[in-house]
Amino acid sequence: MGLIKRRLIETGVIFFGLLALSSMAGADAGTDSSPDFKAMVQKDVGDFQAYFKKRFSKVEFAEYKNGVYAIDSASREQWLEMEDFPPYEFAVDEGEELFETPFANGKTYADCFDNGGEGIRQNYPYFDSTQGEVITLELAINNCRKANGEKPLAYKKGPLAAISAYMASTSTGTFAVDVPDEAAYKAYVEGKKFFYSKRGQLNFSCADCHMRVSGQKLRADITSPALGQPTGFPVYRAKWEEMGTLHRRYAGCNKNIRAKPLVAQGRAYRNLEYFQSVMSQGLEVNGPSSRK
Repeated sequence: MGLIKRRLIETGVIFFGLLALSSMAGADAGTDSSPDFKAMVQKDVGDFQAYFKKRFSKVEFAEYKNGVYAIDSASREQWLEMEDFPPYEFAVDEGEELFETPFANGKTYADCFDNGGEGIRQNYPYFDSTQGEVITLELAINNCRKANGEKPLAYKKGPLAAISAYMASTSTGTFAVDVPDEAAYKAYVEGKKFFYSKRGQLNFSCADCHMRVSGQKLRADITSPALGQPTGFPVYRAKWEEMGTLHRRYAGCNKNIRAKPLVAQGRAYRNLEYFQSVMSQGLEVNGPSSRK
């Protein structure tokens, strides 16, 4: 039996309790086109956030935007020292240059976004009822390129991560992710089910690591809380030695539990990001940021 699985058993979390049961029951209810979907979403948000407020009772809600650094003082001290010379600054500068460089047709990214692309990170992801899908910021960046006759960029790192980092750096608002209609609710439910469903050879879910044993050591690292996870992306990770997007991190998590990573910006990961962002409503976006 592997160390991670032993740790889960030792901490008594094989059965998650009422929170997980009510969560999955709510997800099943969503397939019935219930007219109360907005109320169910708000109940989910309340239960999800209340779980962490109880688990880490001394942590202020606003601090969850800082990931593991909100709950572990030793990690926080190291992070604050690193923030004196943020390793993501170069990516912001690169992203700004790319953002302002005209396409072959003379237009720029600013022509594709509200407010010229500044101060809008908190509005992503959102559900586009016309297209019937979740639109993330990274997907919107590539949609902009394709609309202007340019080839799409790779989704996990590189120029797209830099552009996303620059756009995030102009934003200081709180997450304003909404579930506007029943089609959006179905996408939300898919993301919710993904979050709580077990997968891979280790048979873990996102909730196993980032709710049930959040704040505890798995191998050499303290597991971050799920609340606020999307707020700081894209991030510079010491392990990567470069910037990466949230979907790159999703793929890494899947590999860690010996599950096959899914396609970046595919439906499953976009719906997962949608669910996590709704759960994080009320938190300030603070990307780009640095993580271990």
